[in-house]
Amino acid sequence: MTLHIVNKSPDQTQCLKDCLRVFRPGDGLLLIEDAVYGALVNSPYAALLQNRPLVYALIADIEARGLSAMDTGSIKRINDKQFVDLTVQHSPVQSWY
Repeated sequence: MTLHIVNKSPDQTQCLKDCLRVFRPGDGLLLIEDAVYGALVNSPYAALLQNRPLVYALIADIEARGLSAMDTGSIKRINDKQFVDLTVQHSPVQSWY
């Protein structure tokens, strides 16, 4: 199954919405860089992401943006090692720009 990696804020691009249009059961979604803003339960994108299995947000990027105390609901926070593990577990890996 595919690992989709989104790095742009959902407020600035359509990447997240485009990704979710092709997202299939068994695929994984990793939010990195500014895309982690979409992981917050109070974001307008929460309804698109919450309660989906295999949705992750990178801890380092959450912390870099001062969002550590914010609720990410069912979206699992992962570290860099887990990021690498996801890329090994999924094929192909698709980055969305």
